[in-house]
Amino acid sequence: MTFKPAKWPRRLRSAEWYEGSSKDVIYHRGWMKNQGYPDDLFDGRPVIGILNTWSDMTPCNGHLRELAEKVKAGIWEAGGFPLEVPVFSASENTFRPTAMMFRNLAALSIEEQIRGQPMDGCVLMVGCDKTTPSLLMAAASCDLPSIVVTGGPMLNGWFQGERVGAGTHLWRFSEAVKAGDMTQDEFLNAETAVTRSSGSCNTMGTASSMAAMSEALGMALSGNAAIPAVDSRRRVMAQLSGRRIVQMVKDDLKPSDVLTKKAFENAIRCNGAVGGSTNTVVHMLAIAGRMGVDLTLDDWDRCGRDISTILNLQPSGEYLMEEFFYAGGLPVVLKRLAEANKLDKDALTVSGETIWDEVKGAVNLNEDVIRPVDNPLTEKGGIAVLKGNLAPKGAILKPSAASPHLMQHRGRAVVFEDIDDYKAQIEDDALDIDETCIMVLKNCGPKGYPGMAEVGNMGLPPKVLKKGIKDMIRISDARMSGTAYGTVILHTSPEAAAGGPLAVVQNGDMIEVDVEGRRLHLDISDVELAQRLSDWQPRHETARSGYAWLHQTHVEGADTGADLGFLKGCRGAAVGKDSH
Repeated sequence: MTFKPAKWPRRLRSAEWYEGSSKDVIYHRGWMKNQGYPDDLFDGRPVIGILNTWSDMTPCNGHLRELAEKVKAGIWEAGGFPLEVPVFSASENTFRPTAMMFRNLAALSIEEQIRGQPMDGCVLMVGCDKTTPSLLMAAASCDLPSIVVTGGPMLNGWFQGERVGAGTHLWRFSEAVKAGDMTQDEFLNAETAVTRSSGSCNTMGTASSMAAMSEALGMALSGNAAIPAVDSRRRVMAQLSGRRIVQMVKDDLKPSDVLTKKAFENAIRCNGAVGGSTNTVVHMLAIAGRMGVDLTLDDWDRCGRDISTILNLQPSGEYLMEEFFYAGGLPVVLKRLAEANKLDKDALTVSGETIWDEVKGAVNLNEDVIRPVDNPLTEKGGIAVLKGNLAPKGAILKPSAASPHLMQHRGRAVVFEDIDDYKAQIEDDALDIDETCIMVLKNCGPKGYPGMAEVGNMGLPPKVLKKGIKDMIRISDARMSGTAYGTVILHTSPEAAAGGPLAVVQNGDMIEVDVEGRRLHLDISDVELAQRLSDWQPRHETARSGYAWLHQTHVEGADTGADLGFLKGCRGAAVGKDSH
């Protein structure tokens, strides 16, 4: 039987490679046929690139090869031609010095894979923290019809009768060992209990937060974010997404139609409602920058300031992603935001419907997991953006994971010049520190680490932990894992390595933190601050070669997304000249 292609409203992009009888077309088409594809696949079907971040070294995405088969099935069913493409997979679990250093490299390489190959639409198969933003950044840069399919969170972990979350309990157990409340053998026994199935972190870490952001932005089908990785409904979602991308190509529904300013504002509010990761800030700023949408830290504070955290999920709350899915998932949260007039109901989604059309029928099946707006987990849960002479371009804090008694505090600075200095001093009982102090970590930002590692949630000194103290204010230009918690001020901009005021904080300086007033102040005179900055000298040489040089030379600050400056803006997916 000969396939009769659908009548498309315009010539497909892939036709530049595969339609006709010229030497160049035969070159492209002929080589593809060595895989056993029949002639009619190259005569009118939309080619869908399945951009798969599967890797044995990205354990959160280790099941995506199987999931891709369901995407393919959906594409075939809808009359498309699926072609799976392995792409750069920046694993949070294995990459050194930090996966964040390679988010921009992944986005750059994937952008060129999209632009340089015969794709009419893209399925973005993501999971682990940096894979989601890197593919969304690439898709925004190229602006071909694209849809997100996440791998889903792992199942609940259980240890000694306690529900334990991936990442979150790693930090808690590590501190318990240092405090003498847990043995090292118990810590080791908990290792496999915490991560017991395929999938990404089952807390509202960065992977789950970015899955939520993808859905709130409208770039994934409704309900995608919370389905566990091993649940059969995850595979159904993948197949339905495969069907949908074919229609998106026919309709020419592109990221630029979905990723509007109001979509980003919806996502910011959603992030506050679910107690999302601080990492979403730097990723969303980068995605917006690629799309050409004017999104700033001020938007984060404006949109998130009065948002209550209603999702009772670790690290802010009690439950894990499994319970979130059973309770109704993200559609319930979005519906509650809409009913509270905190969501733009008309924002378009990849389904072709508005976000309100997608969520208006959602039902909350567990009001202890997804709480009513009048009984929130945290009254003000949006990301707080602090500014002052210590952070002229901003710093951020996650109130839902912080300690209320530390939200307004003045304390003595205990300074660590870099992460090695911190490691050398933190367990020394001679370190002059107590629970009233403020821990300050420098040179861990986009240029400084390099790559802006997740070291901002510094462990407390053992001598403080042994007093039963669980939290102290910590300030840095670093990031922290979305699974972490505490009164941790992050992304201080400009960073120390770029000569920001953080670079000249000294031991004994007094620092004032006022989260409600959005103030972060180094208590020295303007004259003294100016003199210290004038005397400041860089501590590290820029890397001399390779991607490290490219990154350190061109990376921008966390306050604008820590992207490479020359990659901002939507460049489109125009077909280049064929040299064959």
